[in-house]
Amino acid sequence: MAEQAEQAEEQGKAEFLPLWPTLFMSVILPGHESANGVLSTIVMQDNAEQEQMTTNYLEQNFFASDHPAIGWLVQCCQHGVAEYVRASGMGAVPEFSLQAWPNVNFKGDYHNLHNHPHSWLSGTYYLHVPDQSQAETFRSDLNPASISFFDPRGAANMTAIRNDGQFDPEYRRTPRAGELFLWPSFLYHLVHPNLVDEPRLSISFNVVLSSTAKHL
Repeated sequence: MAEQAEQAEEQGKAEFLPLWPTLFMSVILPGHESANGVLSTIVMQDNAEQEQMTTNYLEQNFFASDHPAIGWLVQCCQHGVAEYVRASGMGAVPEFSLQAWPNVNFKGDYHNLHNHPHSWLSGTYYLHVPDQSQAETFRSDLNPASISFFDPRGAANMTAIRNDGQFDPEYRRTPRAGELFLWPSFLYHLVHPNLVDEPRLSISFNVVLSSTAKHL
């Protein structure tokens, strides 16, 4: 009788499942106020010593340094990955390594549409995001210094109506100094141009599984 009553209660009760979610994480790191100045100096020194530092990201690993400020950021990124796993409901944190590179965007610099192949998660930590309101040629459609992420499901919004969660295929955000973003590496994204003289400084990284076979 109890089972029948339970089945009767379930009838007519709709079940809603958030299928195929794309989890995006952001967090302001505690202690960034003191760390960012040190990290910015390191990044600018590296940029002066290397040609095409940002585009040659596979030839370096910024996190390989034993500098205390970089070690702090490595620990923060590792903790962020663990938080991401908990929020995803995946259980144990898989074995992974971090591969990182600095980004220096001078006036007019931007990053074209791309994703990060051969990785599980990707992220960026922001050291300095200059105020764009004083740009000589400010155009709101350029979305200066922002980053845009795009719905990975092609044409998912074709039949959506306004205020439907499927309506806007782009998620655009202007980061703040001290903020860490983390997202699935398959997600296409682009960085809008910096329109002021101050450089935009960040450190991007990939989360690479140590052994994919273990986690299938």
